[in-house]
Amino acid sequence: MFNPEIAHGQGSHRQDSLLADQPRRAMILAAGQGTRMRPLTLKTPKPLLSVGGKPLIEWHLERLAAAGIQDVVINLYYLGEQLRQALGNGERWGLTLHYSEEACLLETGGGIRQALPLLGDAPFLLINGDVWCDFDLRQLSQHPLKGLAHLILVDTPTFKTRGDFGLTSTGSMTATGDLTFSGLSLLSPSLIADHAPGYYPLAPLLREAIQQGQVTGEHYAGRWTDVGTPERLHALDHELTSMQRHEHLQLDV
Repeated sequence: MFNPEIAHGQGSHRQDSLLADQPRRAMILAAGQGTRMRPLTLKTPKPLLSVGGKPLIEWHLERLAAAGIQDVVINLYYLGEQLRQALGNGERWGLTLHYSEEACLLETGGGIRQALPLLGDAPFLLINGDVWCDFDLRQLSQHPLKGLAHLILVDTPTFKTRGDFGLTSTGSMTATGDLTFSGLSLLSPSLIADHAPGYYPLAPLLREAIQQGQVTGEHYAGRWTDVGTPERLHALDHELTSMQRHEHLQLDV
């Protein structure tokens, strides 16, 4: 269909403007001690555990690079030096990695609060380091943030007794419901900037913002795993390895 804006070059200018407004920074939460994953995490931080032939955190880095993210902040505490040595400066993924070292464990909210100077003033993507999801992060990075946060929600897995949040037909969030937070989100620094440094989780801040009507969300029905136990790690590794083997067989045909 003929588009007069594109014909006059206005469409490309508009697209360039939209691209300029997209988030260019992200944070991966990777400081946890992985106690539920022991003994696997006694000598290895959970983000470096391998699934489908590569460390869990590398799946995130590859998807962030594909989404146009340029800078990624990773918070470090438990066995953090191993993560720094394994990932380096991020050059192999076309990224620049920054590390936020925590002298003591700060939990999710406190960890983000400490990292804000590295994240800047613009909205950023946030990923829990202990999940695996095939959600296309380009959709999240291109989402226009209306309020303080936009969350990706998934069906509540069987190992949980209840969901985290609810979602209305208009995309606004409710503080209770039958959906689970996937660990993927787009956040405004303003969600956390006014809180004092220290140890605190992110969830209460999200619930407060939800009550204020400042959080939107969307439901994702694709593949997602909370890699919280050795059994779920092995199941995910088996699934990804089987998928890769099937893809290779198709290429050989």
